[in-house]
Amino acid sequence: MSPEPTIADVAVCVYCASRPVPQQHLDLAAEVGRGIAERGWTLVSGGGRVSMMGEVARAARRGGGRTVGVIPRALVEHEVADTEADELLVVETMRERKGLMDAHASAFLALPGGIGTCEELFEVWTSRYIGMHAKPVVLLDPEGHYEGLLNWLEELAGTGFASRHSLEALIVATDVREALDACAP
Repeated sequence: MSPEPTIADVAVCVYCASRPVPQQHLDLAAEVGRGIAERGWTLVSGGGRVSMMGEVARAARRGGGRTVGVIPRALVEHEVADTEADELLVVETMRERKGLMDAHASAFLALPGGIGTCEELFEVWTSRYIGMHAKPVVLLDPEGHYEGLLNWLEELAGTGFASRHSLEALIVATDVREALDACAP
């Protein structure tokens, strides 16, 4: 039997926007990065240096946190790689990217984002629900970015297309401290 993880073993994989977004979302990403660093944890990200993805990594490093980025080669060639990451892993495909991010993480935290963020969230959430891992899956939604999606998921549960148990496998938080507390071992 493996020992229980310690605080120093925590590595939070953060999913978030990599496109231009309003300043309050960049500020949220920075707050998450600072919070990860303050707890002595590692940040795992998609390895980009732009938008929220870049901001969470820069803030984590400014706070003394370790950062691991995983990025497809095509994005490196587009010059969006976080070359300041403590560890930058370059892969060929998005599937490889997600697999390495999963392997390096002890928890998953989704911030506001678009279809890529949703796709990543749904994959790790589904994997948790069906028992492929027991890592926390957390959605940080302080301003209701995901309200419509969460309402739709409630409707799915009401019609039998999703179980109540599957919805409960996702932790929804409205502030950074609550979200990071949910990521702790």
